[in-house]
Amino acid sequence: MHHPEVLLSFFVVFVAAQIGAEIAARLRLPAVVGEIAAGVAVGPSLLGFISVAPVLQGKVNHSAAPLLALAELGAVLLLFSVGLETRLADLKKVGKIALGVGVLGLIIPFVLGGLWAHFAGYPGAKAMFIAAAFVATSAGITARVLSELGVLGRIEARIILGAAVIDDILAMLLLGVVTSLQSGQGVSVWGLALVTLQAVGFVALVALVGTKLLKRGSPALDAPINPLSPLTLSLAACLGLAAAGAFLGLAPIIGAFLAGMAFAETRQRHQLEKQIQVVMAFLTPFFFVVTGTQVELAALASLGAIGSLLLITALAVAGKLLGGVLAARSLGRPSALVVGWGMVPRGEVGIIVASLGRGAGVFDNQIYALIIAMSLLTSILTPPFLKRQLAGLPKVGPAPEEESPLRKAQETGHD
Repeated sequence: MHHPEVLLSFFVVFVAAQIGAEIAARLRLPAVVGEIAAGVAVGPSLLGFISVAPVLQGKVNHSAAPLLALAELGAVLLLFSVGLETRLADLKKVGKIALGVGVLGLIIPFVLGGLWAHFAGYPGAKAMFIAAAFVATSAGITARVLSELGVLGRIEARIILGAAVIDDILAMLLLGVVTSLQSGQGVSVWGLALVTLQAVGFVALVALVGTKLLKRGSPALDAPINPLSPLTLSLAACLGLAAAGAFLGLAPIIGAFLAGMAFAETRQRHQLEKQIQVVMAFLTPFFFVVTGTQVELAALASLGAIGSLLLITALAVAGKLLGGVLAARSLGRPSALVVGWGMVPRGEVGIIVASLGRGAGVFDNQIYALIIAMSLLTSILTPPFLKRQLAGLPKVGPAPEEESPLRKAQETGHD
């Protein structure tokens, strides 16, 4: 059965993304800010053109599932493209600092979030669930900003991306703990150990073994008759590893990032970097606009709610910023601040935690709206501050042999 509203919703989201990105560019802001703001504008809170609720006014919303699917696919492709510009050898160089950023970036926000929930009157188990929403960084938001600014080759960017992978693994384990506490049955140590082993094993297998296999097997990507076979085969691997990551309890974007990092070792790397941009130009805006549609302004229409939102947003920013700065202080204050700001966005991960909390009956409508709004605010606040902080650092380009034609074209355009 054909549902014209599905195609209409695609049209509205895509056009809104282009308008939002254009306005943001004219205001000298990253495009992602405009795309998220466009989502808020066309979503239920304002114009009401788009909603991802499964039921609207008693009727099935046929466009909800397709929009969410396109949004997730956009996020997956975004992290795949970032992985293409990230070499394993580069991540190894910053592994110790990235680990520190990931660990401190989990502990400090969790403590701050838990303290706020406790003093707001929530009991222990619920307070811990709320605190879990403060923890996981949205790699998608920061990756888009770093890519737009052309700084993925900097050491700060490699630390942020490495820390985001570590952060996600730790956040999913923490979420498993706080979810178990809601049932009152306690935490299964063996269950958590199994999840940890699976997650770490998956990352290690793809990052260490997959990269070596693809480096040696680059010629096989050109073996099929299809001239686009390197792109099609890499996209198949991207989707497969994204699905594998999801089955293991990780965010799908982590599997996609690892896939991109593996294909970064192939001789077709620069070709893939250029070709994937065309696909992303269509799909990635869906992720940011759909993220923006999920904020509910009506639940925040009181001075008390606004005050709470400002407080938890300040705590969320401070927790990640402090964790990043402390762990990366050996780089110097300016670079440490870049790392700290790069870890601030919560984005889709905070939204996932909030959705789980509401589904489990832990959150009421207001706390759900607060966490969603906090996630979006941290995503909107980060790009301008990150851009300003990066502008004060000396420019460092990649080595000549690592520089892609796409990046050369971008730099020529800027000059």
